[in-house]
Amino acid sequence: MISRRLTLTAIAAASFALPALAADPVHLGVSIPAATHSFMGGINYWANQAKKDLEKQHKDLKITIRTAANAPEQANQLQDLSSVSKINALVVFPFESAALTKPVAQVKAKGAYVTVVDRGLTDTSAQDAYVAGDNTAFGRIPAEYIAKKLGGKGNVVALRGIATTLDNERMDAFNAVLKNHPDIKLLDAKYANWNRDDAFKVTQDYLTRFKQIDAIWAADDDMAVGVLKAIDQAKRDDIKIVFGGAGAKGMVKTIMDGKDKRIDADVSYSPKFIYDAIKLTAEARLKGEKLPATTIIPSVLITKDNAKDFYHPDSPF
Repeated sequence: MISRRLTLTAIAAASFALPALAADPVHLGVSIPAATHSFMGGINYWANQAKKDLEKQHKDLKITIRTAANAPEQANQLQDLSSVSKINALVVFPFESAALTKPVAQVKAKGAYVTVVDRGLTDTSAQDAYVAGDNTAFGRIPAEYIAKKLGGKGNVVALRGIATTLDNERMDAFNAVLKNHPDIKLLDAKYANWNRDDAFKVTQDYLTRFKQIDAIWAADDDMAVGVLKAIDQAKRDDIKIVFGGAGAKGMVKTIMDGKDKRIDADVSYSPKFIYDAIKLTAEARLKGEKLPATTIIPSVLITKDNAKDFYHPDSPF
C-alpha cells in the first residue's frame, strides 16, 4: 500500500511538472479586396507574404486568404469562411464599411475573433480589434501642406476614395484644416474610388467646370496618376500642386528626382499594415490572448528630404 501511494504521488508530481497545454490551433481567415489597383496589389502581396512566413513559423496555424472584387462577393466569402472553412479568427479589410458590418458581425457571433483593418465598420461591436494607418493625419497633412504652399489663398478640388469610415476621417481632417484658411476655397470633392481611370474622369469634369484650380488633393497615389493624365491632356498650367497619398514607389521616386514640380510631397500609408495585422492577430490567438482595441500606425509627410526612407523599389506598391 505504501509503495502504491508513493507511485501515485510521484505520478501526480510529474503531472504538475508538465508544461501547460497550448491554446487550440488557429485557423485564421483573411478577407481582403482584390488587387484592383496598386495599393490593393500591395495589400494582396503582404497578406500572402504573411501566410508564407507565419505558417512556416507556427505549426498550429493555418491561414486561408480570400479576395473579393466587390462588397457582395466579400460578404459571401465571409459566410463561406465561417460555415465551410470553420475559421476561429478573422482579419478583414472591408470592401465597404456599411455593407460589410453585418456579415462581419455574423462571423463574430459564431465565435471567431475578429480584427478589422483600415476600413472600419459602422458598428464597432462587430469587431474585437482594429488596426489602421492614421487616417486623420492622412487628411490633415495634405491640407496643411497645400495651405502653406498656396500662401493661404486659392482654389482646391479633392478626389475622395470609396464611401468608408476611413475616407470620412480623411475628408473631415482635410476640411478642418481648410476652415482655418477662409481664402482657400474647396470647389468640390467627389468620389473616384481610389482608381486612376475614375480619377481621370472626375478630373476631366473638374477641369471643364472650373477655370482656375490651384491645387488638387487626390487622396491616393493611383488617383494622382489619373489626375496628372487629365491635366496634361487638357494642357492646363494653372494647377500648381497635385498631392496624392500612401507613398507609392512611383510617386516617391518622382519626389526624390524632382521630375514634376507639381509633385513634391506625399503622405505615408503603407499596405504592409495588413501583414502586421495578420501577424499580431495570429500570434495573439495562438497564445489565447487578445489585441488592444485599436492599433494606429503613424502617417507622416514625405518630402525630398526623407523620401529615400520610404522608397521600396521591390515592392508592388
